[in-house]
Amino acid sequence: MLRFVAGEAEAGRRLDAVLAALAGVARAQAMRWIELGRVTVDDGPARASQRVRAGARIAASPPEPAPLAARPESIPLVVLHEDADLIVIDKPAGLVVHPAPGHPGGTLVNALLHHCRDLAGIGGALRPGIVHRLDRGTSGVLVAAKNDAAHAALAAQFKDHSIERVYLALVRGVPGADAGRVERAIGRHPRDRKRMSVHARTGRAAATDWRVSARFPRAGVALLEVRPATGRTHQIRVHLAASGLPIVGDPSYGRGGESLGLARPALHAAVLGFTHPSSGRRLRFEAPLPADFRAALASAEQREGAA
Repeated sequence: MLRFVAGEAEAGRRLDAVLAALAGVARAQAMRWIELGRVTVDDGPARASQRVRAGARIAASPPEPAPLAARPESIPLVVLHEDADLIVIDKPAGLVVHPAPGHPGGTLVNALLHHCRDLAGIGGALRPGIVHRLDRGTSGVLVAAKNDAAHAALAAQFKDHSIERVYLALVRGVPGADAGRVERAIGRHPRDRKRMSVHARTGRAAATDWRVSARFPRAGVALLEVRPATGRTHQIRVHLAASGLPIVGDPSYGRGGESLGLARPALHAAVLGFTHPSSGRRLRFEAPLPADFRAALASAEQREGAA
């Protein structure tokens, strides 16, 4: 059950629009919930077109999503570590993590089901074994659980931010400072529900630390080491773009510009560190930069060395 209290910003707006913004879903989806009788306002029936007053209590009970059957598929995996509790892989750019509308197969989950054979049901039918995710265009280290206890223990570490995560990002713009921190709440974009934004009406607190690893003034780019202190959707891409340092090759937040030959965002999960759920040992894994990222860096270096 989702529960919200409308504020002054929502006063006078249509219920379907308000619910979509508060719940972070498409307006059509919010309207569908209302039509199905799954939404109340002040404990009474709701209409999509009704105007919301400040202080109104909105409750929604979304229907269960139609299950997507994930089937094992023989998809190659680069395994960095595997034991009875978990598996750590180096995810390539372009690989979707779990099935979703539009991506029923060919995902990391399908590959894990084939490789591990015993993940069914762990973490839910749609995302067996998945504790965290990387965007489709992001490469790098990702861990998946192989039993419920490991899943719960790893999920708790992500929730309390005790996981070590280091990303490398090639950005457009050359920072004058050697390091910085972005602290801006992130929520659904007010007009494009597929994107996130620091200008959302209802955002969640988020913080991202970065430092410069290399500058390429002639190419107009810089390589940053990025450490997200929280784990919001698209956090690094949104925070860097909002700071005037959009990631090279990012079609959603990059604002155009040269991609240095990259066909995806220049973002790589280079390091992942966590406490093993059974042994209690601290583990740390690194994934090397993939070839396309290295080629983009080489292009920037060549321009820097040009007369």
